Amino acid sequence: MARALWKGSITFGLVNIPIELHTAVRDHRPHFRMLHAKDKSPVRFERVCIRDGHPVAWEDLVKGYEYEKGHFVVMTKEDFQTAAVEKTRTVDIIDFVKAEEVDDRFFETPYYLVPAKGGERAYALLREAIRDSGRIGIAKFILRDAQHLAAIEVIQDAIVLSVMRFADELVDARQFAFPVSKDVRKPELDMAKALVNSLAAGWDPSKYTDEYRENLMRIIQGKLKGRKVHLEAGAEPRQAEVVDLMERLRRSLAQSGTAAGGRARRSRPEPRSQAAQKGKKTATRKRSKDAA
Repeated sequence: MARALWKGSITFGLVNIPIELHTAVRDHRPHFRMLHAKDKSPVRFERVCIRDGHPVAWEDLVKGYEYEKGHFVVMTKEDFQTAAVEKTRTVDIIDFVKAEEVDDRFFETPYYLVPAKGGERAYALLREAIRDSGRIGIAKFILRDAQHLAAIEVIQDAIVLSVMRFADELVDARQFAFPVSKDVRKPELDMAKALVNSLAAGWDPSKYTDEYRENLMRIIQGKLKGRKVHLEAGAEPRQAEVVDLMERLRRSLAQSGTAAGGRARRSRPEPRSQAAQKGKKTATRKRSKDAA
């Protein structure tokens, strides 16, 4: 098993369960380094002082907060220690809330909480209690010296911790102008619904692949073997601009019908997860945790 990112315990009430934090997602995209075009050597990026143009060593760096353009407040290690909350090794569950009440915009990165030795029984107890309640836990914990808000939920046999954004990190949608419902005409709505239904399918995450990454790796492998890789360009047919919205919807519906008729859709049954059984909003959450 992979090395744990963090070890500690999860607490609710007076119950304390030893756990390990493991990543629940993977980054498969290739990573690149900048090279000197002339001799293909890696380029080193130096820390250069803007004022005198000389490189600055790590030991000569300090952190500063720019309170206005070109003016900074210098922060010391003591300042950060003063601001830091107590560095505990616990995931403290504060509340249990209904999953459907939590806006999906709050969710960030998912992690698996794995029971440490001796915590298996208490872990299973908490997992089943959360599963049966239909709620998710809201907790706080410290990771890499920073305090985070987190959601604690059950996915299959795992308790998953998802780092969350705090409320003040979300941009208020009211600052933007969106069309109102009265602007929607019923015939257009009916046609749009028909188009949605024609594209309806069961959720199968393996169906959606990163074609860009796959093409990059084909090119890289080809270069390693000294040959040029020719990829078929996805040419999009040129069509005249359709001004009438109903006509555009009709054409879209006709295209989706042709695609469905040309090849049968394979609908795989959705996993019988807790979210699916209870009809929770988390079953349709567009987050990366289910791809792990």
